[in-house]
Amino acid sequence: MLSTLHHPPRRLSRFFPANNKPRHFHTKPVLSSSQPVTDQSPSSTSPPESQILSIHHSLLSREVTATQLAETYLSRLKLAEPQLKSFIHVSNNVLKEAQSIDDKIKRNENVGPLAGVLVGVKDNICTVDMPSTAGSRVLENYRPPFDATAVKKVKEFDGIVVGKTNLDEFGMGSTTESSSFQVTANPWDISRVPGGSSGGSAAAVSARQCVVSLGSDTGGSVRQPASFCGVVGLKPTYGRVSRYGLIAYASSLDVIGCFGSSVADTGILLSAISGHDRLDATSSKQEVPDFTSQLISAALLESKPLKGLKVGVIRETLENGVDSGVKSTVLGAVSHLEELGCTLSEVSLPSFSLGLPAYYILASSESSSNLSRYDGVRYGNQAAAEDLNALYGDSRAKGFGSEVKMRILMGTYALSAGYYDAYYKRAQQVRTLIQKSFKTALDENDILISPAAPSAAYKIGEKKNDPLAMYSGDIMTVNVNLAGLPALVLPCGFVEGGPVGLPVGLQMIGAAFDEGKLLKVGHIFEQTLQGCRFVPPLIADGIPQ
Repeated sequence: MLSTLHHPPRRLSRFFPANNKPRHFHTKPVLSSSQPVTDQSPSSTSPPESQILSIHHSLLSREVTATQLAETYLSRLKLAEPQLKSFIHVSNNVLKEAQSIDDKIKRNENVGPLAGVLVGVKDNICTVDMPSTAGSRVLENYRPPFDATAVKKVKEFDGIVVGKTNLDEFGMGSTTESSSFQVTANPWDISRVPGGSSGGSAAAVSARQCVVSLGSDTGGSVRQPASFCGVVGLKPTYGRVSRYGLIAYASSLDVIGCFGSSVADTGILLSAISGHDRLDATSSKQEVPDFTSQLISAALLESKPLKGLKVGVIRETLENGVDSGVKSTVLGAVSHLEELGCTLSEVSLPSFSLGLPAYYILASSESSSNLSRYDGVRYGNQAAAEDLNALYGDSRAKGFGSEVKMRILMGTYALSAGYYDAYYKRAQQVRTLIQKSFKTALDENDILISPAAPSAAYKIGEKKNDPLAMYSGDIMTVNVNLAGLPALVLPCGFVEGGPVGLPVGLQMIGAAFDEGKLLKVGHIFEQTLQGCRFVPPLIADGIPQ
């Protein structure tokens, strides 16, 4: 298990009250999350490995076929789906595409690094052969005539899109309860939420319904569900991944991100989808490195593999409002980083608490503009009406859910002539302050550390009727979007709750376009983390892995 910090640095000592060592809760022995699906007897102490690399090796060595792998995952998906409801739509072409990969291998043709890998895609990312609804009735049954650039790249690397995952409508929510179609459950405890808005993508990876998945992150929609579901979630730097084909919520904040059951899998997926895209004016021309080239095997690690790495622990993220169990678990992770050789210090971001209200003003304002196109004429399902005004009103009233309507109203109000300076303009000024404070902190530190969320997963329905309480859960993540920085969330332990405990995620924040460093640190951290197996009881107890 994680060791405790016996002599914490002076500036961090106030986070470690006397006789209050970090707590850790462990699941009963379960099946490994990291071995190929054909291996049923993993070591209980083996570190997470790459399922993608295992699949690639198994295919090329002819130990298993892509069709067999696809059948295994589809079987597990169908068994878990009645309880989880991770997917809105499952592709009919999975076995056909798997057979195509098998045929390539039989002909000794080269196959891509994602060959045989089943990829879930959040349903606000366009796919040419499947519906793309953004979780909204206004786009029910809409089938785009093109693939999003990220999806196109997945297919170019021989990845198989298994289906479209559930989400909060247009990405507006933190629980996946505001989907117009269904409520997704958390694989660790089906009475709890998986987080949002990419809850379907996180739950699908956690339950091994697919190998990896794509989500979108506007204010934490990849990182918070990764924490709740015990998987790895990566929000790239704004501009690293093309947004072409991502149904817009807040254009200056939206980013396509990745989920995996290991850091290596997440890095491989990010490598596949990154790069400049002429179809996206915000896409960066920054060179894309091989994100997995610096990942070191556990067998080759030195005694202090992170020696010299400067880590700043964000003071404001471990104060009031954070559950004691989450705080204790994160501090245990901080202790572990020090044992790996990191130099720890406390970092204060005075503008951190201002990020949440600034984010909701900016995001709602941008959404009110972006969603104006869904009027039943240009986009969206059309309601029957006798005149044009009634057509607009009825189409939007019937097509949008309550959460989306509320955010449109908030954004329209903030952009109105009498309130623009007081709200929108001031929020932009706060955004500038946040960007500067992060730059200062990252000039002095290699990475910054915080919890991914102030609590573990909560009960379905617990916060649905209290939007302010739900919004406050985003406080750990929204600042990163406002600053446009990359952040990696990976599971670091458990708190009490559910049948066997609930996972807690550690958030690592890096400088712009420094995803490689985050993946390197995260990979070392997960390989040296002892005593925690992040396979949910839904898989361990009932559904074969």
